[in-house]
Amino acid sequence: MSRYKVEISGINTSNLKVLKHKEMEELFIKMKNGDKLAREELISGNLKLVLSILKRFNRYEENMDDLFQIGCVGLVKAIDNFDLSQNVKLSTYAVPMILGEVKRYLRDNSSIRVSRSVKDIAYKVLKLKDELTIKNGKEPTDEELAKELGYDIKDVVNALEALIPPISLSEPIYNDGGDTIYLYDQVEDKKSNIDLEEKLAIEKAINKLSDREQFILEQRFFVGKTQMEISEELGISQAQISRLEKNALTRIRKEL
Repeated sequence: MSRYKVEISGINTSNLKVLKHKEMEELFIKMKNGDKLAREELISGNLKLVLSILKRFNRYEENMDDLFQIGCVGLVKAIDNFDLSQNVKLSTYAVPMILGEVKRYLRDNSSIRVSRSVKDIAYKVLKLKDELTIKNGKEPTDEELAKELGYDIKDVVNALEALIPPISLSEPIYNDGGDTIYLYDQVEDKKSNIDLEEKLAIEKAINKLSDREQFILEQRFFVGKTQMEISEELGISQAQISRLEKNALTRIRKEL
């Protein structure tokens, strides 16, 4: 039976070696003595740690190759700054640094515009959070961070929340083997006067559309993609996407 593998950044993850604690100690000693090959072996022997962390970011619409490379930057920083005398596992030391690099990348590439002053607060908070996590072996609370930096707790919470990437309403949140429940199924519109009968009518109208039409509407109005992005994904012109979208909406209106 062939081993399960995932290709990421040109690397067959099923063949990645995982170093034992004793092996890492020996390699760190060699690296400190100027052995460059030992450093490379330490990096390759801890790539699975990066992959395990990236599982937390599966819902992000980002190229996993890019996130893997960013995570490797954090791993390299951890290896270059690791101190064997501190009696701390490399994984304990490296995880916050890898997470920090990935989160910084996602924040800096977010489509949501956040003011510079709010970003400055958030970056200071996250930097201190990484430092205290490494120092104390546990994450500090928002209250502790605010006190340490001299900020109001509300400013800290607002700054951190402002940098959280948006989640698509079509994000699947539960599947028991049957119908998938999406985020929009759990969102209540208290301002809407649409009753159950009207909701069922809308659902019935949408179900009469072709798979392609349903896909286009979902990508446009739930995911938030442009017609050009969808056209590239489906391999048809933007004009065709526009026509299909318009026809689908017209048919829904007629059904209602």
